[in-house]
Amino acid sequence: MRKRLFIGLLVISLFFLLLLFAGAWWLVSYRGLVINKIILTFITAAVVFLLFMLVTGLAAMVWSLWRARTIPLLHNIMLSATNMLFPLAIAIGKGLGLSEDRVKNSFINVSNHLVRGRDYARPFKNIIILAPHCLQWVYCPHKITIDVHNCRECGRCPVSTLLKIARRYDVQLRVVTGGTFARKVVRDVKPEAIVAIACERDLTSGIQDIAGLPVIGIVNERPEGPCFNTKVDYGKVEEAIQFFLKGGLR
Repeated sequence: MRKRLFIGLLVISLFFLLLLFAGAWWLVSYRGLVINKIILTFITAAVVFLLFMLVTGLAAMVWSLWRARTIPLLHNIMLSATNMLFPLAIAIGKGLGLSEDRVKNSFINVSNHLVRGRDYARPFKNIIILAPHCLQWVYCPHKITIDVHNCRECGRCPVSTLLKIARRYDVQLRVVTGGTFARKVVRDVKPEAIVAIACERDLTSGIQDIAGLPVIGIVNERPEGPCFNTKVDYGKVEEAIQFFLKGGLR
């Protein structure tokens, strides 16, 4: 049943593409018809509008990065332009020989810069630190993904220090096993702002999925390889919390 479902969706997708191609051929071949002129005008207007939105969003983003301050009215357009162009940027980057992680790292830096360029008008109170499970010492017997306070704070991994930071600033620390769990935590806790620690892949997808919330992403350090005894820069974590606690630029 599972295989038939996927094959069925592939067949429907193929028919959709064939239908799209046949429609385009009909519009171009009989463009003298009134109905075709109307449809082509509508499609052209939609494409021009989309390109205008992309150019506006990209220009606003460059201006915001240059001035270190975002344009609130254009914030959603900037996010939309970024999300639409992101897959293409990844593909072009690969074509130029750039690793996917390098492009995603650059995206995270741009996203952080845009978040830091906003004045949120009020201090945030409900802030969470979302940390990946791979920060925990790999041989630790204590499960901390359900309750991080199960941590014995032995100091063998960054979790104990992150707990101290969370207590110092009165924010929540949640340790998650992956993107799906992280999204569940966000739905349950409903934070006002997030300090997210993860690898480039998880941070990129997470930031795009929860575009309505201010997120500062901090890429973890992987001295022993991916998903194994990773580390984090505590200074960056504290600086991000302090930024949200004072409500952005002030």
